[in-house]
Amino acid sequence: MSWLYTLFAVVGGTVMVCQFVMTLIGIGGDTDFADDLSDVPHDLSGDAGHPDGGHQVEHAGEHHSTNWLFGVLTFRTVIAAITFFGLAGLGGLSGELSPLASFLVALTAGAGALFGVHWIMSQLQRLQDDGTVRIGRAVGKKGIVYLSVPPNKTGAGKVHLNLQNRTVEYLAMTADDRIPTGAQVIVTEVLGPDTVAVAVVRETETPNRSTVHA
Repeated sequence: MSWLYTLFAVVGGTVMVCQFVMTLIGIGGDTDFADDLSDVPHDLSGDAGHPDGGHQVEHAGEHHSTNWLFGVLTFRTVIAAITFFGLAGLGGLSGELSPLASFLVALTAGAGALFGVHWIMSQLQRLQDDGTVRIGRAVGKKGIVYLSVPPNKTGAGKVHLNLQNRTVEYLAMTADDRIPTGAQVIVTEVLGPDTVAVAVVRETETPNRSTVHA
């Protein structure tokens, strides 16, 4: 078994290092094995067109469990499992454990790495989602025109807004007159994934307190 552990440790470790380097240079990614199943026709499951709706409900829990399993099995998690399986197996053999005990240790380490990496990636994704600026929250926010906005929605300018403590830039259109650079505007509507409708913020006039009334 030592040759198998060595193979898994070397191959998995090499791929993990490559993944780390690719992530540092900004071209890393994660391949989900479940995505490969998206092209499989539904009628291969044997339930397509089944007249009994209750039959589909019966297997709902099974399908949910299967989807969860495939959600855990990503390229990154599998590589981590293979690597730790090999390393733990070699460690068990070097510790003079029996082949069966070494295999169990390797299997446990591999499973731990699989679910551990999945949990870590899930937490990182959640943090990323929480920090993502949602353009829908821009409505009602005030901003500054960075690139003048053409009149009557004949074109798009650019505005800078502060959302979630971050300065973001969106394309901006207006149904009013041209809005020059530097003007303060308010977002009235979301027109697209990166485009908002804006209107000029009108300064409220204050009464002249120096006027003396008789």
